[in-house]
Amino acid sequence: MTREEKSIAIEDLTAKLANTNVIYIADTSGLDAETTSNLRRACFKAGIKLEVVKNTLLEKAMEASANDYGDLPSVLKGNSSVFIAEIANAPAKIIKDFRKKSDKPVFKGAYINQEIYIGDNLLDSLASLKSKEEVIGEIIGLLQSPAKRILSALLNNAEQKGEAAE
Repeated sequence: MTREEKSIAIEDLTAKLANTNVIYIADTSGLDAETTSNLRRACFKAGIKLEVVKNTLLEKAMEASANDYGDLPSVLKGNSSVFIAEIANAPAKIIKDFRKKSDKPVFKGAYINQEIYIGDNLLDSLASLKSKEEVIGEIIGLLQSPAKRILSALLNNAEQKGEAAE
């Protein structure tokens, strides 16, 4: 790879990093062709961009980015694949699902909404994170619940008064 090609790759990665708040880094080395294809297909269906990157290029892109990646560049050793997503827990769920059949991909670290997560031991926690839509749904459900109880109580009270009048 020439210097110019590296420079272009770094600019491309920097632009991708700037446009997202959810980045996972995992080791996908050792996966056979069929498993890799299945992983890519699952990522595509979930709206996740999966890309194998050179560690030095990704590290330079992180340095050039406006985001603060903290200690995340420290995980850039060996084989690294980047999962770029809109939904915070989607890559963790896919990695966890694939780990049911093999020991890869190995989660290295993540940058999620300005928070840094490092270590494979955090994968379960990240998979259980609620998406923005799930949290909004729960809030709406909680807000509707008291209104439904009041409405139900009023209807029951009206029925009881109607029965008492008869």
